[in-house]
Amino acid sequence: MIRKQDALDYHALPKPGKIEVRPTKPCLTQRDLSLAYTPGVAQPCLDIEKNPEDAYKYTAKGNLVAVISNGTAVLGLGDIGALAGKPVMEGKGVLFKKFAGVDVFDIELNTHDPDEIIKVCQLLEPTFGGINLEDISAPACFHIEETLKETMKIPVFHDDQHGTAIISGAALLNALELVGKDISQVRVVYNGAGAAGIACAAFYVQLGVRPENMMLCDTKGVIYHGREDIDPSHPKYNKYKARFAVETNARTLADAMKDADVFCGVSVKDTVTQDMVRSMAANPIIFAMANPDPEITYPDAKAVRKDLIMATGRSDYPNQVNNVLGFPFIFRGALDVRATAINETMKVAAAHALARLAKEDVPDAVCRAYGVERITFGPEYIIPKPFDPRVLLWEAPAVAMAAMETGVAQKPIEDMDVYRESLERYFGPAQTVMRKIIHKAKRTPKKIVFPEGTEDKILRAAQIIVDEGIGTPILLGPRQAIEEQIHKLGVELKDAEIVDNFQDARLEKYMDEFIRLRQRNGVTRNNAYRFLSQRNYFGAMMVTMGDADCLVAGVTQNYPETIRPALQIIKTQEDVRLIAGLYLMVFPDREIIFADTTVNVDADKPDDLVEIAIRAATLAQQLDIEPRIAMLSFSNFGSVNHPQSRKVKKAVELLKERHPELIVDGEMQADTAVNATIATEAFPFSAVKGDANILIFPDMQSGNIAYKLVTQLGGATAIGPILMGMRKAVHVLQRGCSVNDIVNIAAIAVMDAQRKVE
Repeated sequence: MIRKQDALDYHALPKPGKIEVRPTKPCLTQRDLSLAYTPGVAQPCLDIEKNPEDAYKYTAKGNLVAVISNGTAVLGLGDIGALAGKPVMEGKGVLFKKFAGVDVFDIELNTHDPDEIIKVCQLLEPTFGGINLEDISAPACFHIEETLKETMKIPVFHDDQHGTAIISGAALLNALELVGKDISQVRVVYNGAGAAGIACAAFYVQLGVRPENMMLCDTKGVIYHGREDIDPSHPKYNKYKARFAVETNARTLADAMKDADVFCGVSVKDTVTQDMVRSMAANPIIFAMANPDPEITYPDAKAVRKDLIMATGRSDYPNQVNNVLGFPFIFRGALDVRATAINETMKVAAAHALARLAKEDVPDAVCRAYGVERITFGPEYIIPKPFDPRVLLWEAPAVAMAAMETGVAQKPIEDMDVYRESLERYFGPAQTVMRKIIHKAKRTPKKIVFPEGTEDKILRAAQIIVDEGIGTPILLGPRQAIEEQIHKLGVELKDAEIVDNFQDARLEKYMDEFIRLRQRNGVTRNNAYRFLSQRNYFGAMMVTMGDADCLVAGVTQNYPETIRPALQIIKTQEDVRLIAGLYLMVFPDREIIFADTTVNVDADKPDDLVEIAIRAATLAQQLDIEPRIAMLSFSNFGSVNHPQSRKVKKAVELLKERHPELIVDGEMQADTAVNATIATEAFPFSAVKGDANILIFPDMQSGNIAYKLVTQLGGATAIGPILMGMRKAVHVLQRGCSVNDIVNIAAIAVMDAQRKVE
């Protein structure tokens, strides 16, 4: 429940409004000022004068959209005026930026004259890469958009019309698939003949609905041939409504809905009764999208028709038709190919992309955002959730491709796979780092054994691993149980391998080798079978025997249970005294490895810190990061004479002696390690100039506390834990981690396995 004061405070505090402008270039010195303004700015001005296309190179035009409104049809508030509509337009700008990285200037025009709006938009064409018309009443909005599309060479899109049509169109495609109906045969009734209603009717025709199978209703009832205002001679003739007039004896909405397959409502609340719902055909589809209250509520409709599929505009009912699933991503794709228009083919491509995405496995993060454990394709999930980040990766490329295919793209994309990956930068720097790791993994995919092969998260992650080409999953567990889970989850996993450790033909051979490895640790043939009946032990034996390249486990177990079998069977590298658990911490402007955070509780000896530093440096090199190591303490270069600081100081000396090629210094405090001003002014002799990318903590306690604090309070994303120092690639998951975390650790494991065979 949102109280009135909550909404007012949100918009007023801590500063008025929801948006601001921030510079993208430095302006700290006189030189910066000269480059930003005069005289330096003259050079790009002259270049643009010679070649107007250079505006996309030297200005923000290519990523700037105007949200333009006159406030005549604001949400469910009606004609409240341009100024009163400004909070909505600012909100639109927030959504553009949040979901697709598009910058927005909102422009509210104090006029009811469509031609004045047209003229303003035309005059603004040099400023913007696209125009989003918003909350302009019908029929003026049709005339405005049509004229602008004919006269301008940048994309123009009226979201109130096309947004609802595209999103509900995607829902329609999937709903019809679920009920097994042919789109060319269904009867569709529309209630509401304003901008959204007419756009939905027109768009559904593009998707395959036949015009003769449609009825459009307004406040007077069915729009039919012979109705007075459908005659061109009538003073209130509306050509946009007249386009959908039909020959029929139906006169009311109730008449129209009898035996209808689909109802599409964009009108007002309570216009549909339970009797109307009862009168519809078998397996009806109801899109009651009046805002903020639907034509009929979800509980009322379900009470009389258990066989219906329903969507509304509300987030508290299933299948929310939310325009945020459309406009940010449609403009993203259009801007990125520098499209001159947003045409019907691009809109249809957007709808099909959304429909396809709804059938994909839903990430855990999205499920958590909506407070549910699982979301799967079905009657209560026919369109993606608004906060599903994958919409960007599906819809924008589909729109961009359609623009290229229809000849409106001025800057075609050469490699759509590369483009799709480039869009991930809008998810933040952590996604960019992980994409680099996944690329490395895909170069030489490996076999990854998952001892917890019956777990839902593992199976869902395995599907992504196969789809991404990261490796071949080996799923340990009873075959029947795994196959039943695969079927239940709707994943395919044809390229995965299922291994039942109780039935596997290699069990005897594994037992022989296990006894050889552990015979001096009390293992006999009788208890060897007991050990190998545990999947963590069997999985470790698979890696040891070369039947798998890496092992990933821990989603249901604690850290010691997972790592103990690997240490007993696979063991550490020959030149390694101890292993280390690391996290790659990704900040907006840098990546820093934190070590050790998960394995060595007490690094008592300087040699222990040296080993941990070497493991961290190895990881950095795998990630193409030049190691710059800071050995941390509460002391700066001898400022405190204490056994703990002396331990760190000695570790620095040993590491420099053994690996002179590494950049390392300490002991130093954490701020000295990462703050260039402190480092250069107070300690100019330091080899690490406040630019450390590896932080070695004096013990696990401080490392664990630090990584969790910066994750929660410092805006960093933690990738890990990453286990370093094992003879073969073994990586331990955090208990309860997400599917995405499993995929990330699997990619790191493959990258690790690649290095170990080089």
